[in-house]
Amino acid sequence: MAGRLLSAGFPVTLYNRNREKAARFAGAGAVVASSPREAASNADIIISIVADDVASRAVWLGEQGALAGAAAGSVLIESSTLTVAWVLELAKAAAQKGCPFLDAPVTGTKPHAASGQLLFLVGGPAAVLETARPVFAVIGRDVVHLGANGNGARLKLINNFLCAVQAASYAEASAMIDRGGLDQEKALAVLTNGAPGSPVLKTISARAVANDPDVNFVLRLMAKDISYAIEDAARNSLTLETGASALSVFQRAIAKGHGDEDMSAVVKSMRQD
Repeated sequence: MAGRLLSAGFPVTLYNRNREKAARFAGAGAVVASSPREAASNADIIISIVADDVASRAVWLGEQGALAGAAAGSVLIESSTLTVAWVLELAKAAAQKGCPFLDAPVTGTKPHAASGQLLFLVGGPAAVLETARPVFAVIGRDVVHLGANGNGARLKLINNFLCAVQAASYAEASAMIDRGGLDQEKALAVLTNGAPGSPVLKTISARAVANDPDVNFVLRLMAKDISYAIEDAARNSLTLETGASALSVFQRAIAKGHGDEDMSAVVKSMRQD
C-alpha cells in the first residue's frame, strides 16, 4: 500500500514496529518515523493496517500513539481486520480528538496490495469517504460504502469467516481423497472446476499442491479472524456453528506448528493427521 502511494506521488511517512520493513521505502521517498505519533503528526490522512485489536490499540492510543499526533480534522482510516467493538471504541476516541474516522478493512492479499487491486469495505460518513477517495483509488480497485462506522469491520469478518469455512472443508476433503485412495490430481480437477470451485478453493488447493513457501495470508491470523467473527455473531445472539468447526481445524494446524505459514498450510496439517 505504501509503495502504491509513493509511486502515485503522495508524500508518505511510515511507521512499523519492525523498522527494517519501513526503512526499505526510504529510498523511494518515504519518511520513516520512530513512533505512530511522529508518523501522524503532519498527515492529512492516517492509515493503520496491523494484525489484531491489541496491535491496533497500541498503534492508535497512548502517549506515542497516532491519535496523540493527529491534528484535528485529519482523516483516520483503520484498514485492519478487527472486532466491531474495538472499531466503534476507536471511532469514539477519534471523534473526541476532532478527527473523522473510517473503518476500511480490505479484501485481498499481498499481490493485490502491490498491484492496487484491494477492495475496501468502508464504514463511516459518506463525506469523509469522499475526502479519502483519491487515496483509496491508488491502493484499491474499488470501495464499497456500507453505511455507519463498524459496518466495514463486520462485513470483513463475515467475508473471512466464509473463506475460512471453505478452506477448512477443503482441507478435510483433501484428506478424504488421500485416505480413500483417489487420484489427487483428478479429484482436484473435478472439485475446482465444478460447483465447489470458488476462488478461495482454487487458490488454496493450488498453493497446497505446489507447497508454495511464500505467505500471502498468515494462517494464525485467519484463526484470529474466525474468533472475531464468532464473537461478533454472539453479540447478536447468533452461533456460528460452521465457524466454530473451522476454528478447530485452524487451531489444530497452529498446534502442529503451521501458524506462521500461509493459510493453505491448513491442508497439509489435515493430511498429517
